Amino acid sequence: MTYSSEFYEQILAEEAELRVTSFDREDAWQLGSRMRAAAADRALPVTVGIVLGGQRVFHAALEGTSADNDAWLERKTAVVLRYGHSSLGVGEQFRVQGKDFDRDSRLDVDRYAAHGGVFPLALAGGTLLGAAGVSGLPQRDDHAFVVGQLREFLAARRRAAAGW
Repeated sequence: MTYSSEFYEQILAEEAELRVTSFDREDAWQLGSRMRAAAADRALPVTVGIVLGGQRVFHAALEGTSADNDAWLERKTAVVLRYGHSSLGVGEQFRVQGKDFDRDSRLDVDRYAAHGGVFPLALAGGTLLGAAGVSGLPQRDDHAFVVGQLREFLAARRRAAAGW
């Protein structure tokens, strides 16, 4: 199967758009709670996780999830922390290049998964602070959910900073 770079470029644009000016544990609680509430409202069977500086600072497992979702979330988070890009973006980069992440990354597949659902929390200059993600849906849906929630979270922060 041949992959187009158009989807990969869309992911890179999302990563450039959704940078933070700061992000701390209180922000993690707010974003994680927002993600959990949105998933619960839609009855989505996802596990939500946020990592800052290598420490899991938010975790919630909704009905319909299992320990397998925790493991997937950990593996996808490991990819984001290693590459500084979304887990889906890393997978797409390999696919666009005609490669298979599991084979060609030469990383332990029990520790790394380049499947959608975890997104970098990075400063405007690119410094990686952590990652936010979900596991439980098809990979593109996991990715889209996180992107949507992060976009809404950042928009709400901008409105609050502007006094709206």
